[in-house]
Amino acid sequence: MFVGEYVAKLDAKGRVVFPAALKRQIPEEELSQAFVVKKDIYEKCLVMYPMKEWQYQTSILKKKLNPFNRKHAEFLREYYRGTAEVPFDGSFRVLIPKRLLDHVGVDKDLVFAGQEGKIEIWAKEAYDSKEVPGDDFANQAEDILGGDFGFYNED
Repeated sequence: MFVGEYVAKLDAKGRVVFPAALKRQIPEEELSQAFVVKKDIYEKCLVMYPMKEWQYQTSILKKKLNPFNRKHAEFLREYYRGTAEVPFDGSFRVLIPKRLLDHVGVDKDLVFAGQEGKIEIWAKEAYDSKEVPGDDFANQAEDILGGDFGFYNED
């Protein structure tokens, strides 16, 4: 689980210093491994996975998809399009491929937004524009989470 939102800046070579607060959330044994970055399916952002989580995600795909089914093969091709393995350098900077940054419109400022098992990477302006107004978010929460799911049931 990654927690928090962090604004970062690309340097002149297109590298970005990975936020220290997110780095502290990575288990020590995973710090030396590369992460995988890919385009998000639903939003104009990138998704960054620790290698362990990426392997879990691909195992889900393997269970659900048949590469000999044309529709599945097309989905897989698009799912993996633009995917990149990104290692950290000695200063814990990461070089995200320019084609991926261009895809999401990152020019200088970007946001790392922690989530369950992944980190979203957004152009700062795009991320800021996606905020859902308070009442709308409260209504979403009620619609999604407000059903009877047995929280108080002792059965």
